[in-house]
Amino acid sequence: MTIPPPSPALIGLVVGAVILAGLVVAAWRWYVRRRARRALLLAVTGGAVDYVRDVLVPDGNGGSYHVDFLLLTLRGVLVIDLRRDVAGNVFGGDQMTEWTVMDGAKRTTFPNPQSALYDRVAAVKALANDVPVEGRIVFTQRAVFPKGMPKWTVRVDALGAEFPGVDRGTLEAAVQRYLPGWEQAKRATAPSELHNPKPLGIS
Repeated sequence: MTIPPPSPALIGLVVGAVILAGLVVAAWRWYVRRRARRALLLAVTGGAVDYVRDVLVPDGNGGSYHVDFLLLTLRGVLVIDLRRDVAGNVFGGDQMTEWTVMDGAKRTTFPNPQSALYDRVAAVKALANDVPVEGRIVFTQRAVFPKGMPKWTVRVDALGAEFPGVDRGTLEAAVQRYLPGWEQAKRATAPSELHNPKPLGIS
C-alpha cells in the first residue's frame, strides 16, 4: 500500500505552526529579558529622586569619564559603576591590581574598579559644589564574593538597604538643599555613546 505524500496545504500548516512556535518563544524571551532589565533599573534607581545614566563627566583636564548612573539621593549624589555582566565567584580586594571571576571552569580577570570610581567621584564633586558625593561599584545577584565585599562594592539587592526609597514627596523635600549642585552637575554632563544601545536596553 502506497502512502500518499502530504498535501501542500498540510505542509504549509506544519511549517506555519513551526514558525509561529518560534515567534512565540522569541517573544517570550524578549519579554523576560525586558522585565529583568526593568527590575534592575528600578533596583538601581529606587532610592533616587532624580538620575541620569550613560553620561560623560568632565575630568577637569579636557577629557571626560563615562558614568553609568548619577543618582540624587537623601545622602547627596551617588556615582554608580554598574557591573551587570559579571557572573560567578568574584575574588577582589582593595590592594589587588586585578579582580578574578571564576564561573565554573572559566576564569577571567578585570582591573580593580576602585581607582576608576574614585576618579569619577572626584570629578562629580568638582561639579556639584558642596553636595556630598559617594560612589558604589554595583554587581547583580549573579556575582558572589566568597571572601567578602571590597570597599565601596555592593550587590544590587543590598543597594536599596543602603540607599532606601522613601515617599517621593518626602524625598523631594529632603534633597532641596542639594538641587543647585545637582542641577549644575547635570548640566555639565553629556550623553555617552560608550553603551549602544542604552545601558539597560530600555528607555
